[in-house]
Amino acid sequence: MLKSNNIKIIFTIVLSAFSFQLSAFSCFAQEGFKYDSKGKRNPFIPLVTSDGKLLKLETEETANVEGLLLEGIIYDKNGSSFAIVNSNVVKVGDMIGDIQVLKIGKEKVIFIKDGQTLEIELRKEEE
Repeated sequence: MLKSNNIKIIFTIVLSAFSFQLSAFSCFAQEGFKYDSKGKRNPFIPLVTSDGKLLKLETEETANVEGLLLEGIIYDKNGSSFAIVNSNVVKVGDMIGDIQVLKIGKEKVIFIKDGQTLEIELRKEEE
């Protein structure tokens, strides 16, 4: 009897923890989420280079090509990367108007429009 009760308690705790994780994750996977930087620095761009030099970031940190403003990249080497474009979080395959996200890299995003690729890099400038 005692073992059966312990197993039920452990199972209930594990199930509760799993359902909490699912509900916590679902808040990040909402459709239509928009990132608004409100003029703040892009948190995905490092402030110091690997050799210790400080970077001076431009006020507009990214290129604005075809009406696309690349504001940040959340890179995952396993392919679950996201980018913040025009205040929207996008992934590979998503459409922004008539432009599709083709690839998200560590420092750039490649889009495709009418068979032509557009490459936008996060820009940074050394002091």
